[in-house]
Amino acid sequence: MASSSSLFRCFLHFFFFFIISQVQAANLPFHPRDVLPLLPRQVSWPVLNSLNSPVDLLPSFVGSVSSSNRIVNWKGACFYENTAWVEFHNKTGSEFGGGTLHIKVSYPHSWTCMDLYVFATPYRVTWDYYFLSREHTLEIKEWQDKAEYEYVKNRGISIFLMQAGMLGTLQALWDVFPLFTNTGWGENSNIGFLEKHMGATFEERPQPWFTNISVGDVHSGDFLAISKIRGRWGGFETLEKWVSGAYAGHTAVCLKDSEGKLWIGESGHENEKGEDIIAIVPWDEWWDFELNKDDSNPHIAYLPLHPDVRAKFNETAAWEYALSMAGKPYGYHNMIFSWIDTIGGNYPPPLDAHLVASVMTVWSKIQPEYAANMWNEALNKRLGTQGLNLSDILVETEKHGSSFDELLTIPEQDNWIYSDGKSTSCIAFVLELYKEAGLFDPIADSIQVTEFTIKDAYSLKFFENDSSRLPKWCNDADNVKLPYCQIKGKYRMELPGYNSMDPYVHMNERCPSMPPKYFRPQNC
Repeated sequence: MASSSSLFRCFLHFFFFFIISQVQAANLPFHPRDVLPLLPRQVSWPVLNSLNSPVDLLPSFVGSVSSSNRIVNWKGACFYENTAWVEFHNKTGSEFGGGTLHIKVSYPHSWTCMDLYVFATPYRVTWDYYFLSREHTLEIKEWQDKAEYEYVKNRGISIFLMQAGMLGTLQALWDVFPLFTNTGWGENSNIGFLEKHMGATFEERPQPWFTNISVGDVHSGDFLAISKIRGRWGGFETLEKWVSGAYAGHTAVCLKDSEGKLWIGESGHENEKGEDIIAIVPWDEWWDFELNKDDSNPHIAYLPLHPDVRAKFNETAAWEYALSMAGKPYGYHNMIFSWIDTIGGNYPPPLDAHLVASVMTVWSKIQPEYAANMWNEALNKRLGTQGLNLSDILVETEKHGSSFDELLTIPEQDNWIYSDGKSTSCIAFVLELYKEAGLFDPIADSIQVTEFTIKDAYSLKFFENDSSRLPKWCNDADNVKLPYCQIKGKYRMELPGYNSMDPYVHMNERCPSMPPKYFRPQNC
């Protein structure tokens, strides 16, 4: 029987939900959502947790104000009627002058709420919050240079709303923090996020949660899908899974040498200096780390190649490619571009190209070397330019009669050489090895594997489809027989779309990926 205190908390939980639903449209002196943080923690937090999530940290683009787009109107989280316009002036007597952003906010849903905004151009990012119904101003004394003046004149200042409001944003910050912690709290937070936003399931497997693998049953080219659910990489992978639809966040590939020794090829292996590089690691060393030292609680599935595909696999060519890439840095240059294929079909709300551009702007100001590594070189490749920073890239894009959201969709080319060599993320490395080994023949020249996500990779019809041919130790202790072998993990791994698609020309270059269904049209 439930205790009286737990029944009381349940009642309060229901009561506040009822009040919130009844007064949503009313203009009251206070709003229950605003005063929840003032209540006892055991009462307020269950309600706040249901109202907000880490996704609420993402600003929502409401519009851009420029000389051509004179007035923008929208509904805020607190103020229901809002208007913005920009006024150009030259109060300082500088060459290009400055401007004033006017924002008029009206009709708050309560007397205690406030709206939080981020304002961005490619040259600056700032923020402000509004508590009172009136006209507010944001002064920009001087435009940085002619490029910013022209950009704001033609494209405008982008306005982003923190859609959860001030307190909701603080709560979302508290919710996103555990995604990256190495704790049970962090693991449960990652699981909860994936269940809520992707519809993923986490069914517990019977123990033991690892498999005694017979190395003799493993062959060159066999695929390893890895899912980490806690710590720094667990949090990062959770967000990567959400935007791409993949149910794994990392990959590696098996390779056997002429003496029958098993090695693991992996892009994203951490070396002694803490750098993420491409490495060829002995199986025993790799497996010992995953079993005993990896604190991200990795779940690992072994996907053996189909015998007919294995017969095509050119082991010599695969080894030559792997050794040519060993020691090179992880493929940060093209990491985000495998995900973005379309102008609007790859951004889970409230993500969009405006927000991506603003995030890039912030990072370009804070860590210019990081920004150059992550996207500047790749964007220059798409423009056919060299050495341009993000601001110059945006201006050049306009000169080409294009837009930034169109620029992001240009397919990555496998043969592009960056300042530190060829660039391959974890999955691009595995698939480039497959390409070199002949698995994409005869259409290999028309496929850019750097455009594949992890989901795209395990969906390829390359893998074993006859469970009777799987190794005897495959899923041996599990009462549910998967079509692949899960060799580690407390929870049963699911790979929707596994082994279902034949390669085709220009595969995965124009595919949407919207949660929670991640529907893709044929031959996208």
